Amino acid sequence: MKKLPLLLLLLITVFFAAAQKKRIDTLRLALSKAKTDTVRYEALHNLSITYQFADPDSSIIFAQQGYLLAIKNNWALNQEKCLNNMANAYGSLGDYFKSIQFFFKALKIAGELNDLYMMSVVNGNIGNSYILRQDYNKALPYLRLAQKQFNTFALSHKLLFRHKYIRALIYENTGSCYLGMHQLDSAAYYLNICFEDCKKLNLTDIIGGIQDGLGDLQAEKGNKSAALQFYGQSVLSAKAVDDGETVSVAYLGKANLHHKYKQQDSAEYYAQKALETAAAGKFEQDVLNAGKALYTFYDEDHNLPQAYKYFKITTAAKDSLYSQDKVKQLLSIDFDEKERQQELQVAQKEAQAEAQNKLRTYILSGGLGVLLLLALIFWRNSRQRQKANAILSKTLSDLKSTQTQLIQSEKMASLGELTAGIAHEIQNPLNFVNNFSEVNTEMIGELEDELKTGNVDEAMALAADIKENERKINHHGKRADAIVKGMLQHSQSGSGAKEPMNINSLADEYLRLAYHGLRSKDKNFNAEMVKQFDENLPQINVIPQDIGRVFLNLFNNAFYAVNQKMKTSGPDYKPEVSVKTSTQNGHVKITVTDNGIGIPEAIKDKIMQPFFTTKPTGDGTGLGLSLTYDMVVKGHGGTINVDSKEGEFTEFTITLPVNG
Repeated sequence: MKKLPLLLLLLITVFFAAAQKKRIDTLRLALSKAKTDTVRYEALHNLSITYQFADPDSSIIFAQQGYLLAIKNNWALNQEKCLNNMANAYGSLGDYFKSIQFFFKALKIAGELNDLYMMSVVNGNIGNSYILRQDYNKALPYLRLAQKQFNTFALSHKLLFRHKYIRALIYENTGSCYLGMHQLDSAAYYLNICFEDCKKLNLTDIIGGIQDGLGDLQAEKGNKSAALQFYGQSVLSAKAVDDGETVSVAYLGKANLHHKYKQQDSAEYYAQKALETAAAGKFEQDVLNAGKALYTFYDEDHNLPQAYKYFKITTAAKDSLYSQDKVKQLLSIDFDEKERQQELQVAQKEAQAEAQNKLRTYILSGGLGVLLLLALIFWRNSRQRQKANAILSKTLSDLKSTQTQLIQSEKMASLGELTAGIAHEIQNPLNFVNNFSEVNTEMIGELEDELKTGNVDEAMALAADIKENERKINHHGKRADAIVKGMLQHSQSGSGAKEPMNINSLADEYLRLAYHGLRSKDKNFNAEMVKQFDENLPQINVIPQDIGRVFLNLFNNAFYAVNQKMKTSGPDYKPEVSVKTSTQNGHVKITVTDNGIGIPEAIKDKIMQPFFTTKPTGDGTGLGLSLTYDMVVKGHGGTINVDSKEGEFTEFTITLPVNG
């Protein structure tokens, strides 16, 4: 698609915005002059659709008035249309429960009328409601059913403009659903079909949402330039039809994309634009999303005042959403009551006078109930405001506590990584113990036989062999005991007391444990372990548990790096991890080197930061190197340095004072 000049795009935006306002003014004028229920209903129905994105509250009010007219005149088809409009508007406000509730009411009427077209419309909208809740597995069956119903309808009907419009919406929602499920090929198929239909049919009110979806698709594929272009087009298209929610979503898409590429200033700028737009349109869910993004961005920048500011905004948005839900429930209760009143009037025409008296009494009771409920909500909101500062203070305290727990969890997670290696290490001495025990049992039987026959010389030889076997059993039992004690030491938080340790032995033990730990997860993994230990290395005072965790973390990272490279390299690649020890200027020097994937230059300065990780979600916490740095530098007065070249190697060098 060729790019339009910026001036032309702006002129188009102004033109459509003016056209939208003119349409609303025309519909309002028609409503004020309507002399029949039919004309009045058409105006109310069209106003409800027009206000759906710009002002969902107004959309609900017009849809409710149209629905009451439809009940009065027994227009079943118009009832389902108004219920569908109300459901869409509640969805825009973020009240997904109420939205689904009205969709199912509309679907019931459509089913009773066997109206395939409206059944496809409503099922498509139900699918979209689940998409907004990010429940894509529930959304997809409704969207597939909507397509099937629409295709069946199309076989026996000539498709008008409104039909093609609905087909475009179903395809847009299906594409968005697959995008949320990260099935990019399927998402691209439906979004591109929908995009072409929108351009052919000039569907200006939904093309902005499709362009935003295409922006998300390109962002997922890593095509930054194409993603930014679609987001920009989405903003202009949505502004042209006064669709503030899509504008906010597109701005937030831009912000997240810039954040992905470490362009923090741009990320913060567009996130603020998203927040301003959402706040202006009272789209509280989008206020919450944008505020959360800004809180995250400023927290990463260590800008605590700004992070705290947007943390408060997100908290306020949550509170506002909760309060709005209560108000919307009141509106719904009031509307349900009016609906019941209409049905009561139809059912009791012959006793109209008596029904009117009962109706007045019920209205009075209902009004008092509404007033009492409003008073309760206002009282509750007042109490919530009084507790706000206390809640914020507690939240900050909880955050500090959570940070401490995460650090301890990282320490305990490393124990899990040791399990497979320990199992391999402990199995060898246990095999020796079992084998020699079985041999001794047989030899004792032979000894008894020799003693019975009086063959003292042979009995003495057997006794000597049994004694030697018992010595071996004792040796390997102590070896297993040492491994178990080492495991227990690692799992304990430790007293923090230092003790003399042989660094060579400690490094050798954890190198083997890390290697066998990875081998237990991936049987195809293999790597050469090169040890260059200084035999004259002096013992140094260290906290064994902490230095053990340091070694385990470095070795795990090294084996992970060579394993990742092995998956993409040819058969000539030979994975290798080496550890070397030496003394230098009153310090013990430990160097861990691998020929794996290396560390990109752009992130080398960040690898020691807490929670920073390049591993996929679930493979790393980002705390390992941060804790390693603290244990070496703060805990032992040492240093840790890294040298790396992307795609070739990584080398960590640790120095620890001999007289620490």
